[in-house]
Amino acid sequence: MPPAFADVVAAPSVTPPLDWSSALALGLCAIIAGAINSVAGGGSFLTFPALMFCGVAPIRANATNTLALWFGSLASFGAYRNLLRGQRRALVTLTVTSLIGGFVGALLLLRTPDATFKQLLPWLMLVATLIFIFGKNLTALLRRLVHLDINRPQHAGPFIAGVVLQLIIAVYGGFFGGGIGILMLALLTLLGYREIHTMNGLKTLLASTINGVAVVTFILARIIDWPQAIVMIVGSILGGYWGAIIAQRVSGDVIRYVVMAVGIGMTIYFFIY
Repeated sequence: MPPAFADVVAAPSVTPPLDWSSALALGLCAIIAGAINSVAGGGSFLTFPALMFCGVAPIRANATNTLALWFGSLASFGAYRNLLRGQRRALVTLTVTSLIGGFVGALLLLRTPDATFKQLLPWLMLVATLIFIFGKNLTALLRRLVHLDINRPQHAGPFIAGVVLQLIIAVYGGFFGGGIGILMLALLTLLGYREIHTMNGLKTLLASTINGVAVVTFILARIIDWPQAIVMIVGSILGGYWGAIIAQRVSGDVIRYVVMAVGIGMTIYFFIY
């Protein structure tokens, strides 16, 4: 283990060997989560608890889940890359901010004992669920109230405020990450974006950056459970592919309601657990 991480990572929790029933459950959850993420987001409400139910300690589950779903966001970015031309200032500024924030958030997670993270978990799930439920309302409110443009000259204050907000989102994303996509859509609205495909492209790039630097940090710290991660990577890729097809036939609102129900149910469970 690299010396930089040896001092911050506690003795690793022992994860039970991956048996066929756990592999099947994790694979199915990852397929469903990949499909959900391609339509409405919120797939982590399924995959993260599934890892814990299969005996993975909370912090290792969070790290493994981040790695498993990261591949889906990378694949999604490929579809948006041509829409980001002319966004150089935003790309450079927000990507660098996301790298720094994601790394800081990942280090904070590594410094957090499992017992402490377990106490924080229901509150993190609650925050993520509320963001998912009310994210559209927040974005619509910001669209009505504010119009800035990060790619054009403007006063330094609003620009710096946008960067600071993205840094906070990135730190949260590196630490836990539930709901960061919705938070970033709200921030991009604040920064003057209106075209949804451009916004989704920027959001996907920034989320991939935050999760990517967190994944590298978790790999170096050796807190990834690889058998579980590999099963879920395959599942999330399959789910993401088929989810794009299903999205054309199933109402996005129906899927959103299902995700809300799962998020609320998991939040209540972790408050009781």
